[in-house]
Amino acid sequence: MEQRRLAMAVTGAGGTRMARYVLSALVRDDRVGHVDLMVSANGRKLLAHEFGGAETDDPVSTLLGGQSPKVACWDPDREPAGPPSSGSYPFWGMVVVPCALGALARIAQGQANTLIERAADVCLKERHRLVLCVRETPFNLIHLRNMTQVTEAGAVVYPMIPTYYNVPQTVDQMFEEFTARLLGFLGLDQTDYYVWDVPGTAAHRERVGQR
Repeated sequence: MEQRRLAMAVTGAGGTRMARYVLSALVRDDRVGHVDLMVSANGRKLLAHEFGGAETDDPVSTLLGGQSPKVACWDPDREPAGPPSSGSYPFWGMVVVPCALGALARIAQGQANTLIERAADVCLKERHRLVLCVRETPFNLIHLRNMTQVTEAGAVVYPMIPTYYNVPQTVDQMFEEFTARLLGFLGLDQTDYYVWDVPGTAAHRERVGQR
């Protein structure tokens, strides 16, 4: 299987710890050959706040605890012409996690001013997979209309909502479950523990054993 090249963005919404889980999973996956990471200015502020560092800290080190040869980091404000901004750049798709509703609005309106929005715009025009993991509640009518618009344009709105049917016992389990489901949705199937009641899976065997 040819290794995939993916783009990943972190924007200024709470929940950047989820970005750590997702990026770590992508780096571990042999089916992923390269990740172009983009962290907005507000995303850096959230990383500093949630991880206890500084806004000037390297995002890759913050998220992974060190560097990875798979990950290239771009400053979306200072490097708006980075590789994912071009339709000729061969990347498979893009995930924004967490996705601030302001970022979603700019993507919906085609305001491709930074590398994050430009890469998202490229995904839409080239028909690549674009997944926006929004983290906010409740939604107002503007949010809902923007989500409708990006969905009509070809993106997928994938809210950062945990599952409950697996009865998670810790916050880490919620993060792990969401990450597995998200990567599975991206075509990178993970372990089967989150699959509901499919004969032969661990989840099914556990439920049968409980009856």
